[in-house]
Amino acid sequence: QVQVAESGGDLVQAGGSLRLSCAASGSSFRLNAMSWYRQAPGKQRELVASITSGGYTSYADSLKGRFTISRDNAKNTVYLQMNSLKPEDTAVYYCKAEGNYWGKGTLVTVAT
Repeated sequence: QVQVAESGGDLVQAGGSLRLSCAASGSSFRLNAMSWYRQAPGKQRELVASITSGGYTSYADSLKGRFTISRDNAKNTVYLQMNSLKPEDTAVYYCKAEGNYWGKGTLVTVAT
């Protein structure tokens, strides 16, 4: 069983930056692929970025260049650095651990 908890969501002005954190339990964290998803109001949940156990990263095409996913295996934590934020980035951001373990989400609101 893996437990996942996101943090770092906040209200930020357009053009600003924010870093989300995802803490995961379990000694096998370093072996797990991790992903960030988001769900905007009235929209389906979408994949934002993923990182493998070996550090290989992938991103939604629309977010490349603005968002960066990284991991610290010593801290069992995955990060999502978000830059040049836009109002359309407003969403609840979820972290998912390999094996389909989800956190409860953290709200990011980008104001104009």
